[in-house]
Amino acid sequence: MNKFVRAEGRNLVTADGRPLHLRGIGLGNWLLVEGYMFRFDGAPQSPREIETLLLELAGPDGAAEFWEQYRADYITAEDIGFLRQIGLNSVRVPLHYKFFETADGEGFRWLDRLVGWCREAGLYVIPDLHAAPGGQTGTNIDDGFGHPWLFASASSQRRLAEVWARIAAHYRDEPAILGYELLNEPIPPGAGLEELYNSQLEPVYRRVTAAIRAVDPHHLIIYGGAQWNTNFSMLGRPFDARAVYAFHRYWTATEVSAIREYLDFGERYQVPVWCSEAGENLNEWIAAFRQLLDAHGVGWAFWPYKKMLAPGERLPFGPAPQMLSTAGLVSFHEPRHWPQVVRYSKAPLTVSQVAEKQLSRPTRRETQDCLASLLENIKFKNCPVNTGFIKALGF
Repeated sequence: MNKFVRAEGRNLVTADGRPLHLRGIGLGNWLLVEGYMFRFDGAPQSPREIETLLLELAGPDGAAEFWEQYRADYITAEDIGFLRQIGLNSVRVPLHYKFFETADGEGFRWLDRLVGWCREAGLYVIPDLHAAPGGQTGTNIDDGFGHPWLFASASSQRRLAEVWARIAAHYRDEPAILGYELLNEPIPPGAGLEELYNSQLEPVYRRVTAAIRAVDPHHLIIYGGAQWNTNFSMLGRPFDARAVYAFHRYWTATEVSAIREYLDFGERYQVPVWCSEAGENLNEWIAAFRQLLDAHGVGWAFWPYKKMLAPGERLPFGPAPQMLSTAGLVSFHEPRHWPQVVRYSKAPLTVSQVAEKQLSRPTRRETQDCLASLLENIKFKNCPVNTGFIKALGF
């Protein structure tokens, strides 16, 4: 008996033949950190920049200890139990390729724990490659080098296929894994990137799919459109029998015109389409957009689950539906000495300004206190819950 979720026409179906409507959340800022989720306004944004800041402040040993504890506490069994309790049935997990470049890569340790919790709770897991070798966006979210070099680099494409083959081999027999989302938001708009790389997106997908299918014939494979997952025009007839197509929508109308392109794509090719990101908006917008997706049978994974509260922000937001869901589904408080850390992170580091930068540096004790406070604040028991966001998701 098939124990994996499968595609039947425009629908997803569970292993026992029941229709599956995905209701999920994105676990951002865990295995791939983003500056805005720490309120680093104008300061470090990419994982590399944030990790460099921690090395400057805490040193190699202190930084390594911090990240180990951070990944252990940011997403726990308690977090997954909460998501199941409120009614979600899936989680989308942004990944950094660097954690999966060997069979014993660090990422498998963390992802295995998560999969185990989700299996027990009855949630599906969708690994999503936010940071691909070479970078698929050229922005901070892929931890790249200012350009989507993945599409111009044969070696990066080879590494991408190898990473996904390694992940697929590891999880090929795991029914809690729903499928593999190959790339997050490839090829941003502007600067002629559409003309340069859009035509190369599907060939890259084909190459990675072949690598996955060599080791895993069972799981779904999820393909996103270009220009932040909004443009499907370069995607043709599905070339894999277990394909799903993912789109993202932010700050758009909540009318069917906003998703018509994706509905038409699914109808034309009789494949499931999925909204793998939406959110960062008013609770009333989230509610309306979620209702639009539900009405058209489109599953969703809203964004994000957890991030730092803005200064002065308090939860719960209260009954006003227009309140902004800037805090995530749950949030964590700003740690002690955080403004000093942010101020230091903005100071330029040049030969002529070393002394000046050192003057803005938090003391060693302040740094230790800040990081300890952050590690305590991210624990689920200390995270305020955004009840307005939960209600907007229909729970």
